[in-house]
Amino acid sequence: MKIALIGYGKMGKTIERIALQRGHEIVLRISSSNQNELNKENLSKADVAIEFTNPESAFENVQKCLQFSVPVVCGSTGWNDKLPLAYESCLSNRTAILQSSNFSIGVNLFFEINALLANMMNQYPEYEVSMDEIHHTHKKDAPSGTAITIAERILEHLNRKKTWVLTQPNDTSQLSIKVHRVDEVPGTHMVKYSSEIDDIELKHTAHNRDGFALGAVVAAEYIMDKQGVFSMKDVLGL
Repeated sequence: MKIALIGYGKMGKTIERIALQRGHEIVLRISSSNQNELNKENLSKADVAIEFTNPESAFENVQKCLQFSVPVVCGSTGWNDKLPLAYESCLSNRTAILQSSNFSIGVNLFFEINALLANMMNQYPEYEVSMDEIHHTHKKDAPSGTAITIAERILEHLNRKKTWVLTQPNDTSQLSIKVHRVDEVPGTHMVKYSSEIDDIELKHTAHNRDGFALGAVVAAEYIMDKQGVFSMKDVLGL
């Protein structure tokens, strides 16, 4: 594949290394210093774009790719309110988009196990559920997109929980998410069910960025010649 890499920080450089290892070519590298180069002429050189920037610029970057009919994989979080507009643009321009809160294969398996556990715990109200997430200090959104995805899957299956909160819960219908920011931590997420008798903990710890980068490249390989809106569940066959 010929890849346009939008976002060239630590994550972007890790994606570049993984992509090159898999035999792909980076034809465009966009950072904050050359944002003007994200245009139709340069994007036309790419088979697919991979976007990892921030909540403020993600939507505009994704829209440019879609408007020029370039399939795009987006790992930026914190802009979910604009995702429906991006999906509309994708369909109208007959291209493809795959946005995920986390591209790690392990995390996406964690999502499914978390949903399964929540469904099982639905009939055991004596267990109180809570969440913790840890990320590096450069992470702008809190809770992380990954944590929100985990929380939403719990809410889908655990009838006694109606919403998630960052503060101390006011009542038993609220799911508490505790957020921690620690230097150079790629990402840790934990779901805990506690009762007077015992605790059950489900935890995923990322050791580095390679898992996220590999998943993003695999996602790009998946959507390159497709049209439509996709998810990591499609890529992994979950």
